[in-house]
Amino acid sequence: MVAALAVVATASQQPVNLGTAGDFAILTKAGISTTGTTSVTGDIGVSPIDSTALTGFTLSLDATETFATSPIVTGAAFASDYAPPTPAYMTTVIGDMEIAYADAAGRTDLHAVTELGAGNVSGMTLEPGLYKWGTGLRIDTDVTLAGSPCDTWIFQIAEDLTVGDGVRVILSGGARAANIFWQVEGEATLGTTSHVEGTILSRTAIHLRTGASINGALLAQTAVTLDASTVTIPSLEEGAAMLWFGSYDDRYLDPTSGDGWLSHSEHGWLYRIGTSQGMWFWDQIQGDWLWTNECTYPFLYSAGAANWIYYQRGGNPDGRWFYMFDDLSQTSGQWHLVSG
Repeated sequence: MVAALAVVATASQQPVNLGTAGDFAILTKAGISTTGTTSVTGDIGVSPIDSTALTGFTLSLDATETFATSPIVTGAAFASDYAPPTPAYMTTVIGDMEIAYADAAGRTDLHAVTELGAGNVSGMTLEPGLYKWGTGLRIDTDVTLAGSPCDTWIFQIAEDLTVGDGVRVILSGGARAANIFWQVEGEATLGTTSHVEGTILSRTAIHLRTGASINGALLAQTAVTLDASTVTIPSLEEGAAMLWFGSYDDRYLDPTSGDGWLSHSEHGWLYRIGTSQGMWFWDQIQGDWLWTNECTYPFLYSAGAANWIYYQRGGNPDGRWFYMFDDLSQTSGQWHLVSG
């Protein structure tokens, strides 16, 4: 009966904005250690602890001394004791990780699913939404996350997350790892040969046992330990792929991440931070971070107001029309023009 259970959380959640921490496959404040044949795709970093806390990676410092490389890391390694501007950059990155953790931990929803399975969701199928446990969470047999590419899962876990040996988190219906967030107050442990999808935001440590893997990121406020593990950060979409967003000049976007300033034909200058599912952008006129994707545009989520808005040009690049919504329900009978 448990294996057949599909749990529905009906209200939508927006992805957690990882900021610059979203560029890292592994990020910690106290160190990263690995044994065995580990493979990491994406950057790794430590701060405020220094590079001596990166163990098992056989690091080679770049000529600029701002980062290092490793034969088992497809990406760069950063540490607080590398040459400027790396120390300041890592301070920002760690700050963004802490902000993201607080965001995930602070999410609320009247439709949140609480104490599901008394802390054991083995064999269940979980639909998108917010899930909360005042205890630890165990996954002893495969779990399926079923939803579309536009859906988000946030799991708030007050104690430890424990994934059993050989257990897999399976995605169906187009669900994307970039939209899955495991907020763990205690430690997160992925058992031997297990596989998890999504980003783990842990207040303490994250342990991947022998052969464990994750399609996502490990962001820990203490340490991460790996043993012949595989960590792969979900790839970011390119700015030029956003055909749904309309016409814009992407010459100033970073060619790898797709982040940076873009000049939109209708909306003027916007600063974009991409995810594999959509984007956050800074609107200079609104003075706010707005989030959207191809499934919601021109409905956008306002980070500052914590509600939905309908976004439309104001007749020139220096004007915006906004119509305010609460979970897409009308709360104001007027359009509001905001101009700079």
